[in-house]
Amino acid sequence: MLSASLSKSAFTPRASALQKSVKGKNFSRSAVRVEARKPLVGYPAPEFSAEAVFDQEFQDIKLSDYRGKYVVLFFYPLDFTFVCPTEITAFSDRYEEFAKLNTEVLGVSVDSKFSHLAWLQTDRNDGGLGDLAYPLVSDLKREICESYDVLYEDGTALRGLYIIDREGVIQHYTCNNAPFGRNVDECLRVLQAIQYVQNNPDEVCPAGWTPGAATMKPDPKGSKEYFKAI
Repeated sequence: MLSASLSKSAFTPRASALQKSVKGKNFSRSAVRVEARKPLVGYPAPEFSAEAVFDQEFQDIKLSDYRGKYVVLFFYPLDFTFVCPTEITAFSDRYEEFAKLNTEVLGVSVDSKFSHLAWLQTDRNDGGLGDLAYPLVSDLKREICESYDVLYEDGTALRGLYIIDREGVIQHYTCNNAPFGRNVDECLRVLQAIQYVQNNPDEVCPAGWTPGAATMKPDPKGSKEYFKAI
């Protein structure tokens, strides 16, 4: 179960030298990580191999197995918790929409493959997952969470989500704190925007773009056509 300390302190500061050194500041759980790291967006996604559970069976997977497809890689804190099953089942229920966009979905937590299997064998009405349309990956050693910069100090993962393109390059990243879940509609919208600009490199997508909406030319003259039309 998600520990009481995690759920209780999700929006409160943790004791640290950094917090003590700056008076009057209200640090969130992620703000205390101050080490400088290279942003992952625009760079090759860190490779990993791991054990996963899919279709009630254990299997070994590698990220490179999905080269040529887009990948939605999302992390969640722990099995048998509360917000997590709502996200995991929401992605599964919309899986066909991702598949039509040449996209695979992978869920990752620090739980064992045995915990994943037990949760999959628990009915949704009892807080379980039931059958899923995509694999759940076990990251017991926390190496995947660490390489994707979502490992929190208590050993669980933050709600990080990456969209990786067909060439294995990260194009998008978001990260939520533990108490609130993500939006599948927004993930699909961003995925469609990524695919559009990759297929149409002379265009860019403005805020809130959805398929069929107007795009713009990424130059001072061409962009005016968009701004005059809105």
